[in-house]
Amino acid sequence: MTVNFVHKSVLLRESVDWIVTDPKGIYVDCTLGGAGHSHAIAEELDPEGLLIGIDQDEDAIMAASKRLEDAACKVKIVHSNFRNLGTILEGLNLQEVDGIFFDLGVSSYQLDTPERGFSYMHDGPLDMRMDQEGKLTAADVVNTYKEEDLADLIYKYGEERWSRRIAQFIVEKRKEKPLRTTSDLVSVIKAAIPKKARQDGPHPAKRTFQAIRIEVNDELKILDSTMETAVKHLKKGGRIGVITFHSLEDRIIKQSFKRMAKGCICPPERPVCVCGHKPELKKLKEFIPSETELEDNPRARSARLRGAIKI
Repeated sequence: MTVNFVHKSVLLRESVDWIVTDPKGIYVDCTLGGAGHSHAIAEELDPEGLLIGIDQDEDAIMAASKRLEDAACKVKIVHSNFRNLGTILEGLNLQEVDGIFFDLGVSSYQLDTPERGFSYMHDGPLDMRMDQEGKLTAADVVNTYKEEDLADLIYKYGEERWSRRIAQFIVEKRKEKPLRTTSDLVSVIKAAIPKKARQDGPHPAKRTFQAIRIEVNDELKILDSTMETAVKHLKKGGRIGVITFHSLEDRIIKQSFKRMAKGCICPPERPVCVCGHKPELKKLKEFIPSETELEDNPRARSARLRGAIKI
């Protein structure tokens, strides 16, 4: 089966130029997708170089495997979640690598494939699982969570001001019949948000869909610990790069990098350092898309690449 995994890679040149420092090195793409970034990284590597691609989406694995067939370097593709990064590297007998990359966005392929259930613009089943073998679906969330829990997650993960009202409307609607499709959910959200509030800003369902997707895939809870694992497995001088797409994940990455770039963590009132904590990262960098890229790919507007170097 051939998967047409169409996706425009965001901040492509900036990512590759930042991550790749040694053409004979070992690089890990923790969010392989359709291999847009990975293919560009592979083009910079010698035959002795190694590219490791990780993804939990079976469609992505199939598409990436095909895309990377012409790579001159060695390639290893792993079907897994990047939360298992440490275990994956240990399984490959690798203690340290030269660069680790993450693109935390949902791919255009996932958004534009209705049956995956990620998009509020296309009708499809309420799924939203990046790992199709995962147990929790968006339908489970909207049809089984208590009203208070629904409201909390929509507010916390979607930063949606109408979260309580949306949760109330969802619970009322599911009493009649379960919500099964993305259109079912969009209709309820539109009904819940006052008409005047719907006229301004992004699509009224955007924040709620983001929140449910984050819940289904447990996206935020694993980020901070995964950053620590990634930095632990970087060589001295190795680089990490992370592309974020919304303020919640960007805040986690920014704070994680800042914490690991800090030396002493003793309380400020202590006159002498007793913690012995040493900084692990330096040169915290930030890149945003150029105007040219935004014209070519409007979905890149909220993207931000954060980078750091292992000390």
